[in-house]
Amino acid sequence: MKDDPGPVELPIDGVLDLHTFAPSDVRELVPHYLEECRARGILSVRIIHGKGTGAMRETVHAILASLPFVISFRLAGEDAGGWGATLASLESF
Repeated sequence: MKDDPGPVELPIDGVLDLHTFAPSDVRELVPHYLEECRARGILSVRIIHGKGTGAMRETVHAILASLPFVISFRLAGEDAGGWGATLASLESF
């Protein structure tokens, strides 16, 4: 039996790659990550959700649409992941 290493600290750099997270964690993770970005003055964020079936993209877009501090969001350009990533603009504190 291995010891639980505890929570993994994420780098807060404005890029959140969801590939390493369970889909069940995304609804809690995305708002917390965005709040932490705002606290650090990072107001442009790229969320990498992958292309796949589009289910994760839809979940991410629903989360972003529900957050009052998200000014806007859109699919990334081809240079930033295309339809496998979403760019969000956040309101400062």
